[in-house]
Amino acid sequence: MSVILINPFEVPKGKEKEALAFWEKVAEYMRKQPGFIATRPHQAVVPWARFHFINVAEWESVAHFETVMNNEGFRRWWDRTGRNSPISPVCMKSFESNHRLAPQTYRQRAR
Repeated sequence: MSVILINPFEVPKGKEKEALAFWEKVAEYMRKQPGFIATRPHQAVVPWARFHFINVAEWESVAHFETVMNNEGFRRWWDRTGRNSPISPVCMKSFESNHRLAPQTYRQRAR
């Protein structure tokens, strides 16, 4: 079963374009790694959000993701980029719940 990586980014105001350009570079690298399945960035739509960007990616396993993150070459590259924003990646799995709503049900209840 695959795992979902959720990685929120704190981006200083005015640095959004720079952050997205950096995300593109990282995504390009990750797409070439064994075990990588997909990625998609998300941007906050409210000004009070702590995290303005959240990356949601899918990996075949936690081990695949950790192999990339612990790769010496990747770590050297990461350090050279000058990125000062803290990252907090976490791998998760979904689970069944009696309270799970279909998207159309959620939209109806949110009105």
